[in-house]
Formats: sequence, structure tokens, C-alpha cells
Amino acid sequence: MKKEVEIFVYGAEQICASCVGMPSSIETYEWLDAAISRKYPNQPFTIRYIDIFNPPTAETHQMFANQVIEEDLFYPVVTIGEKIVGEGNPKLKDIYREMEKYGYKGVSPT
Repeated sequence: MKKEVEIFVYGAEQICASCVGMPSSIETYEWLDAAISRKYPNQPFTIRYIDIFNPPTAETHQMFANQVIEEDLFYPVVTIGEKIVGEGNPKLKDIYREMEKYGYKGVSPT
């Protein structure tokens, strides 16, 4: 593995207006954590939820949270590194593809 991946899920408690009927940002975060852990067992990664209306003090998180709000991005917005890999209803295939660029090796479902 090249580098341990940091995944950020930017979202809000309230579901975005365009995402009615979709899981909440927190539910998506929990689902992603479980799915990625099953796909890449024993391969460390970090996944963190960031509330766009109450981001941590780190400037990068505050700036990106503002970008999500100002550009009306569909949240949750999932990032790996500087790249947006999912928005609104993120696709596991897109996230897995990006992780494999970092050297992660997925296990096949049995």
C-alpha cells in the first residue's frame, strides 16, 4: 500500500433538498465505513464525518465545508485526498477505484 487513505464525508444532519428519500449523511458515513472495511480487511484507512455547518477548526475543512454550501453540492460529499469521489448518493465502485490507486487490494465477496 502506498499511503493510508483519509476519507472525509462532508454532510449535515438535515438531508439536502435534492436528496430527499436518500440516507442521511451520517447513515452514509456509517455505511461507507462498514463497506470499505469489508472490502479492504486489515488495510488501514481513516474515515471521518465533517458537519458542514459546524466543521472542525482546521482551515482546509472549513474552506471545503463552505464550498459545499456555497456551490450547492449534493451532500454528503465524499473526498479522498483533494478529490471528490462521491456526491449525494456516493457509489462504492468510484470510492474503491480511487482507493486502489493508493495500493489497496480488495477482497472478492464470497
